[in-house]
Amino acid sequence: MSVLSGATFAFAQAAEPALSVNLGTGEGLTARVLQLAALITVLSLAPSILIMTTSFVRIVVVLSLLRTALGLQQAPPNVVIVSLSLFLTAFVMQPVWDQAYQAGIGPVLAEEMPLDEAFPRIVEPLKRFMAAQTREADLALFMDMARLDPRPTSAEETPLRVLAPAFMVSELRRAFEIGFMLFIPFVIIDLVVASLLMAMGMMMMPPVTVSLPFKLIFFVLVDGWRLVAGSLIESFNAGVPPGG
Repeated sequence: MSVLSGATFAFAQAAEPALSVNLGTGEGLTARVLQLAALITVLSLAPSILIMTTSFVRIVVVLSLLRTALGLQQAPPNVVIVSLSLFLTAFVMQPVWDQAYQAGIGPVLAEEMPLDEAFPRIVEPLKRFMAAQTREADLALFMDMARLDPRPTSAEETPLRVLAPAFMVSELRRAFEIGFMLFIPFVIIDLVVASLLMAMGMMMMPPVTVSLPFKLIFFVLVDGWRLVAGSLIESFNAGVPPGG
């Protein structure tokens, strides 16, 4: 029995595939290690980079502000807001991603173009999208702080280290502007309900508790989700007015 067990163990060891990573030797070793470390870093940051350079920021902030304006704490839950934001982001960004795929990703996968040559072509459609949504004032601010000389004259010439933060600041500003417009009707409902409760002498009853059903039915009657989703998508198609 022991002989059979030993033979089985030896066979398993012999059949086990060997896993090895060849990083080369000599001077090429350091370069390959640095390339591997850079690749791991980029892959770990890729989701954040992808989210922060797309329409996701504006959409998720607006939906979060909408939930606050309605007076809801956990409905819809965060996972629903994030999921809806991702789907709307995919809808908005699909033309940009198609251009990036045709310009660089497709040729790289087909081994028709090296990655270092394809990367600028992949980033170019994304830069054009970001530049179209970025206010000139925000872009000028980061250009001044980066001390670019000469100053870029087009989106393709603007480095991502300048365009990305300017784009995010512009997106947050636009999201807050949309959020302010969303708050107005719900604040009016709160004020009307609070005034009625005071007139009826029901000062001990929280106005938010009474106004919440009215805000919900108002949002449903005006088809709020369709209006908000449609307005968000159209806001990207409209772009940002120069210096706006």
